[in-house]
Amino acid sequence: MSGHSKWSTIKRQKGVADAKRSKIFTRLTREITLAARTGADPELNPRLRLAVQKARDNNMPRDNIDRAIKKVSGGDGSMATLDEVTYEAYGPGGVAILLEVVTENRNRTSADVKAALNKSGGSMGESGSVSWMFKTNGVLTVVAASHEADEIALRAIDAGADDFTVDDDAVEIYCSPGAIEDIRAVLESDGVAVASAEVTQVPTATVAVDSKVADQTIRLLEKLEDLDDVQRVSTNADFPQDLVIES
Repeated sequence: MSGHSKWSTIKRQKGVADAKRSKIFTRLTREITLAARTGADPELNPRLRLAVQKARDNNMPRDNIDRAIKKVSGGDGSMATLDEVTYEAYGPGGVAILLEVVTENRNRTSADVKAALNKSGGSMGESGSVSWMFKTNGVLTVVAASHEADEIALRAIDAGADDFTVDDDAVEIYCSPGAIEDIRAVLESDGVAVASAEVTQVPTATVAVDSKVADQTIRLLEKLEDLDDVQRVSTNADFPQDLVIES
């Protein structure tokens, strides 16, 4: 799982640049509206509840959250055209990449993804070629001093987590998707601030890459993350630790 952890660390360290691109609220809005399709009450809809909490973690205003939910409950026709699609791809050095996409135009999105891959040493994979290397997991991230990391991780294990990694100043806690809220509640009752919590794709095994391939892969992943319709990018690449720190 270290590949997921290191890519998450790199993204977190580049968070200021991401904020300037002002795309995160758009992605959060889409997550909320898609979740609300199966019920507009967060108390009765776990997926929506998690999406709303993720929006709060990212300081999304309450009015924006409410409007995102009302797009569905109010019968906004544009939401009916959105499709959730997963693309499977290979990056430099043959690393596996999964892209979770929300789009109203599959042909346009597919063309954009292929163009980004082709320009950066990647290629599109067939259905099933990559997805088997990943597992759907709940992932909670806690930013903590190194001397606190093990204690926080063990508390999460006691609360039902399956595994954890410690990278630099962060603890990533892995669990079944249904256990996210319970683990978060336990940690927060202990005074531990959870930076983020989401359901995502985590590699079951990673592929170590050298610095050259790592640089190429990171550039590709950033291009894919920048695409308007891409919600989430996952990879099984295990980046060199010195590159993660420099990022």
